[in-house]
Amino acid sequence: MKHAILRGIHGRGWLRACVVMGCLAAWAAAAEKHVKPDQSDPYRAQRERMVSQDIAKGDLWGRQAVKDVKVLAAMRKVLRHEFVPREIRDQAYADRPLPIGYGQTISQPYIVASMTELLQPKPEHKALEIGAGSGYQAAVLAELVKEVYTIEIVPELSRRAEETLKRLRYDNVTVKTGDGYHGWPEHAPFDLIIVTAAAAHIPPPLVEQLKPGGRMVIPVGPPMQVQQLMILEKREDGSIRQRSVMPVRFVPLTRAPGGE
Repeated sequence: MKHAILRGIHGRGWLRACVVMGCLAAWAAAAEKHVKPDQSDPYRAQRERMVSQDIAKGDLWGRQAVKDVKVLAAMRKVLRHEFVPREIRDQAYADRPLPIGYGQTISQPYIVASMTELLQPKPEHKALEIGAGSGYQAAVLAELVKEVYTIEIVPELSRRAEETLKRLRYDNVTVKTGDGYHGWPEHAPFDLIIVTAAAAHIPPPLVEQLKPGGRMVIPVGPPMQVQQLMILEKREDGSIRQRSVMPVRFVPLTRAPGGE
């Protein structure tokens, strides 16, 4: 591309060439954002199959296809294998949760895509995630919104998620170690809140930190049993509308010692 542009430019045409090349350099710099430093991608075909077969299609059991093209694009782009332990990377694009250590899991890709679509993310949004885990859901959101704040209670997972996200250049994600039940009031209010672990009830601090007009997606129900995935919408007057979307199974929302 460079050689094609430079060929045949003489005399005063050098100035125009410099402008064009400057634009190309800016485009290239922007394209490097959110890209794995090692450009080799042996999992591309598996990731495409995951999206086209497991996420973008419904099934005979009533599972709804994810249709938001921007969400599907994010799922195609984010390298899930970078967020799972090396010894199980060959399973990274199977449509199932995988263990990431400390009794926690990385969520099933379909669930990640579905919850993200339910949030209805927009480029100007600020999102809060409760339960960073390995950082995968935060990375998907980071492709779609302006800022992501994510909280993880397990210090080792929090550090690992932060390191992975930084290495993959997700500079719009901020990671914190702590009890997500209380949210992150310093950065509230949030347009979107997503909870990636099952809560026995909807935490009042999270409802308070949701911006009017905002949305929360959260699994609610008893631990280690079937829970209900809920959507909460905060109206402009502060009132809450909520509804159940589908049955799910998540690991329990872990609380700090003494947390109520």
